[in-house]
Amino acid sequence: MPEPLRVESGELTADEILDALREGRRVVVQAELLGGVHEVTLRHDGTVFYCDTPTTLHKHEDEDGMRACVLKMGYAKE
Repeated sequence: MPEPLRVESGELTADEILDALREGRRVVVQAELLGGVHEVTLRHDGTVFYCDTPTTLHKHEDEDGMRACVLKMGYAKE
């Protein structure tokens, strides 16, 4: 398994994040959540995209859903 790509929130564009996920890399984003800095792991299993936050794991069935999520949550820069 490739080494995870570790970034700070807003460091990469949504396209750069999606490119890394399609290549099979996990993207670990340091993000401000719940009054502190936490790590959020983004991954893709070849079919489904996942966002694993400190409080929940949610899924996106396609790239458009994942793109909307990383933009909405501020993980990617506009």
